[in-house]
Amino acid sequence: MEKGPQAPQSMAAPPYPGPPLDQSYQVQPHPQVIQPVQQPVYHYSPQQPQIVTPVTQVVMVQPMPTETPAQMNCPHCQNTVVTKIEYKNGTFTWVLFGVLGIIGCWPCCLIPFCVDSCKDVEHSCPSCNNVLHVYKRM
Repeated sequence: MEKGPQAPQSMAAPPYPGPPLDQSYQVQPHPQVIQPVQQPVYHYSPQQPQIVTPVTQVVMVQPMPTETPAQMNCPHCQNTVVTKIEYKNGTFTWVLFGVLGIIGCWPCCLIPFCVDSCKDVEHSCPSCNNVLHVYKRM
C-alpha cells in the first residue's frame, strides 16, 4: 500500500530547523542589504520660564450669634440678613425642670418653660426661613 511518492532511501530528512545533514549540499548565503531607516527628528527646545503667581484665599469666618438677632450670610439664599430668632425648649430647660422637681419645688419647676433665658435660641433667615444656627444653653 503505497501512499504517494516516496523520498529516496539514501537521503534522510533533515531535522527541523536546520540545513540538511548531507555535506555535499551547500547553502548560498543571501546578500545582506542594509536599508537606512529614517528616524523622526526631535528638536529640543528649552522650556519657557513659568510664572507662578500665588493665590490668596480669604476665608470669612462669621461669628456665631448668641441670644440676640445677628447679621449673617445665608448659605441657602446667599443674602446678607439679620436673623429672626425663636426660643425653643432645650436640654437646659429640661435639666432645670428635673432639678427643681427633685428638690421639691413642684410649682417652681415649671419656671424654666416660661423664661426665655433658659431656652435655646434658633436663628433663621427671614428671606427663605431656613435655620442658620441654634444657640444652645449650657
